Amino acid sequence: MFIQTEATPNPEVLKFLPGRDVLGEGARDFRSPEEAGASPLAAELFEVTGVNRVFFGPDFITVGKHPSVDWPLIKAPVLAAIMDHYTSGRPLLNEGADAASGDDDHDGGAYEGETAQIVAEIKDLLDTRIRPAVAQDGGDILFNRFDVDTGVVWLHMRGACSGCPSSSATLKQGVENMLKHYVPEVTAVEQAL
Repeated sequence: MFIQTEATPNPEVLKFLPGRDVLGEGARDFRSPEEAGASPLAAELFEVTGVNRVFFGPDFITVGKHPSVDWPLIKAPVLAAIMDHYTSGRPLLNEGADAASGDDDHDGGAYEGETAQIVAEIKDLLDTRIRPAVAQDGGDILFNRFDVDTGVVWLHMRGACSGCPSSSATLKQGVENMLKHYVPEVTAVEQAL
């Protein structure tokens, strides 16, 4: 098995490509060792000194580290944990764990009429144009809510995008411009915390 690694725009995060499906569809973000209990692989990755975040995408894994730890010190143990997991045949998620935990729709069913149509357009643009581009950098971006009175769209940044120095530029210059162009009701995009 050969696992490729790629740098991301976030210097504290590396993207690992095992050459096979990770989740297949959706994404899963683990922000603590406690959350990682749902996945044998995520739990193993959190055991590597310095790892502070794990994110599973369709065909990649991103691993975040503490700023005080250098990648040359932890990259090999992270690669070993991923290799060991895939060669062991263990499941990615424990039985009963939701593959798409926290994946979407903070407010998904609360919209009606014209607002529901606007939200559907926003989500369609996110899914077809924005999320694939963000996934190339090892991250994900999810709809959180739309404020119909102000026109503000709130989005969650996950994976390599969470805490990335360039994520605010991505939101403002890329995502906001695209949404405002295609959905005139959108006036701004903000990051949901």
